[in-house]
Amino acid sequence: MNYTKISVVIKTDEKVPYFIGSQVRGALGYALKDVTCINPSYICEDCFAKNNCLYWEFYERKNIVHKYRLDIELDKDFYDFNIFIFDDATQKLPYLISALMMMIGKNGLGKDRKTYKKFDIYVNDQLINRDENIEIPTNALKTFQIDKICQDIRLQFLTPLRIKKANKFIKNGDLQIKDLVNSIYQRQMQLTGQKPKRFPYEIEGSIVKKELAFKELTRMSNRQKTTMNMGGLMGSLEIKDLNEKTYNVLKLGELIGVGKQTVFGLGKIKIEDIS
Repeated sequence: MNYTKISVVIKTDEKVPYFIGSQVRGALGYALKDVTCINPSYICEDCFAKNNCLYWEFYERKNIVHKYRLDIELDKDFYDFNIFIFDDATQKLPYLISALMMMIGKNGLGKDRKTYKKFDIYVNDQLINRDENIEIPTNALKTFQIDKICQDIRLQFLTPLRIKKANKFIKNGDLQIKDLVNSIYQRQMQLTGQKPKRFPYEIEGSIVKKELAFKELTRMSNRQKTTMNMGGLMGSLEIKDLNEKTYNVLKLGELIGVGKQTVFGLGKIKIEDIS
């Protein structure tokens, strides 16, 4: 899995939203359309250029897994977030950097369209906007690698996890390792242009402790003019006796996210070795 990590830090004394995912994704979309659109009508439907348009790929194209995700924390004191882009979307890095610059310095964030002059943007943890100059690394592509296999882990859900079982979102402790593994694996297949399928290897591991609770979360959709539910499971699982294949795909979930609405920052997990 190839990817690029973009990080944004905006120090501000003003209170930022508890959940910045919806605000950041919406503002980035407006800026990305400004940066990429070459259609005089500014309308995506039946656009002659949409197959080569990053805005359409990230925001308008339906029934696909979009090749990026927001990586956020809830209840931060300032804007501090990452955007991970995957596979061939990494080739469009300059467009995203341009959109972020426009979003922060010109278009603004929030209802008041607050703009900022002081902010930092990093690509793979390397600062790229120093002294008002932008210097994007010539090779910003990274490849996912696993250096160590852990049999016993604590799996933390840092933003709400939305996974469906029997066409219903899981809202209780009825979450199994196979649910996570299959969600991550199918997402991996789609991100790399393959047909989604169930995990083809034996899943080994036992959940020995569950500390999960359903976190209510909503966002306002400006497009649909309604409140959207973004709630999901948060907390942690302790898992023991994982085999290598199962651990590897769970570890991949740290990078690509798990479940639904990862483009808003949901489904963020972290693995801790407890062996």
